[in-house]
Amino acid sequence: MRHDVIVSQYLAALKMLRAAVEACPETLWDRSSDRNRFWVIAYHTVYHAHLYLSPSQETFEPWEVEVKGHPAFGRDHLGDWRKLSAEDVYSKADILAYCDHVTELVAPLVQAVDFDASSGFDWLRFSRGEAHFDNIRHIQHHAGQLIERLRQEVDQAVDWIASGR
Repeated sequence: MRHDVIVSQYLAALKMLRAAVEACPETLWDRSSDRNRFWVIAYHTVYHAHLYLSPSQETFEPWEVEVKGHPAFGRDHLGDWRKLSAEDVYSKADILAYCDHVTELVAPLVQAVDFDASSGFDWLRFSRGEAHFDNIRHIQHHAGQLIERLRQEVDQAVDWIASGR
């Protein structure tokens, strides 16, 4: 497998996630009746894309934007988002900025590793190449989840993006 193909699919998946975030109306962003709020799923997705693009947990450099009053949120783990106040919610602009940050990291981080090497994470017991596929599938899983929520709740569609090229 060529590195540029993996980069292209990461970029396509992140573009679809970004499009879902952009399309989300404010009424759905932090709706209290949702078991998993839109912004939490979006943040979870970008956070893990960022984490698993990193060569290992030890080399992971968390995003510099903190949730006010909860500096550990997204640092050591995602924490319990239900304990965050309304002022602590990441905005759409925050998530889009994080998505852009991760997008910029894709090519250099993918191209820097041997696909046959270890995943770099002891709980992912497969190769780095398979870890990239797993990560892309995770992004697309949650992008699809958010896109379906948009379709069901506000009749908003998001176009399919086949390639990041």
